[in-house]
Amino acid sequence: MSDPTYPVNRALADVDYGDAEYPYPLLSLAERERRWTALRELMRQQEMDVIVAPQNSGHSTDFQANSRWISQCGGGGDADIAVVFPLEGEVTAVATSAKPRWPTVQNWVTDVREARRNYGRVVAERLAELRPRRIGIAGLGGGTRTPEGTILHGTFLQIREACPQADIVDATDLLAELRYVKSDEEIAFLARSRDIIEKGFEAEVATAREGVSDWTVWAETMAAMLRAGSEMTVHFNWVSGPRPPRTLTRPSHRVLQRGDIIFNELEASWGGYRSQITVPVSVGQPDPTYTELMKIQRELFYDMLERLKPGTSLGELQERCASLCSEVAPKSGPAAGATGLLTMHGRGAGDDGPIITGHAKDPKQLGVPVRERMVFILKPQVHTASDSHNITWGDTVVVTPSGGRRLGTREHGIVIAG
Repeated sequence: MSDPTYPVNRALADVDYGDAEYPYPLLSLAERERRWTALRELMRQQEMDVIVAPQNSGHSTDFQANSRWISQCGGGGDADIAVVFPLEGEVTAVATSAKPRWPTVQNWVTDVREARRNYGRVVAERLAELRPRRIGIAGLGGGTRTPEGTILHGTFLQIREACPQADIVDATDLLAELRYVKSDEEIAFLARSRDIIEKGFEAEVATAREGVSDWTVWAETMAAMLRAGSEMTVHFNWVSGPRPPRTLTRPSHRVLQRGDIIFNELEASWGGYRSQITVPVSVGQPDPTYTELMKIQRELFYDMLERLKPGTSLGELQERCASLCSEVAPKSGPAAGATGLLTMHGRGAGDDGPIITGHAKDPKQLGVPVRERMVFILKPQVHTASDSHNITWGDTVVVTPSGGRRLGTREHGIVIAG
């Protein structure tokens, strides 16, 4: 079975600190112009005079992806950034401790204004200068993981008060769809992120031993990614045990025992871009049920990877995943009657779509056609008939005309530590 990897030009992922005073990885000015030109064209089509990307560093800063995608301002767990993006004129970033921080670390935006934690006031002041007739707010409506939106009520009220005659419309989908397809630079940043994750995973395997605390293994994993250049904060669901049902939001202080299995979702952030992997780690030989389930999961993963071509919808992939699992599951043994669920969602600057999980099955998301250069975490799940065991394995993949291509090269399967 083939194991294709995406031919990333790794030279693009070399660190470019630009001319910023404090060195962080930066995307080019050409990338800025690509984004701003495309965004303004969509604004013209939808007759928007300005877009507001509100501050919201929730969900490991995923909810602030639009602000950072537009401005390259962001990074750090409490780096709340709002952006005012006009159809014409200067782009404005709004932040707390704005001048000492953001002009010194990026070269995309020069109009950086002080919020002193009242972002709506400064956004409203900038809108009053622009006098827009139609304002789009990214996060006014529901997004991939945000059915309630992402703009704070107080921020919205100040915008409404400053522009009482303006139409305020939802720009959530506009930004989400524009961010679906990734440029060479974005894919290179995601490849760098994938390389950093691998360092963390190597540390996990090296540390996971009988008698070691779950928390210690996690700490060594995260430390390795941080040493390799990952930003914080990032998503790191994790759980260990003899038969864990699903990951938790953090590790525990339990002591690992022989036969335990560690499930996790590891991410690293390189310049805000986050790949992900999901690779189970067993402390000694795994429960044979997991070994049998992983054989099925391998069939599902590579079938989905091959079918990940432009024009295919998530709904079609979901149906194929379920039907193929029924075909390949054995008729006897611990994996008899196993069921397969497709889990995959966009990877990029944060809360990227589209998405399908065991619970997230919005018809709108399932109907999105896959496009070339979309990037996903692909990680089908397999459950026993009784749901006593489940397993998944996943890698970050890029959509190409001939199917999905992995950013990683790790061999498929459960990794045995100790």
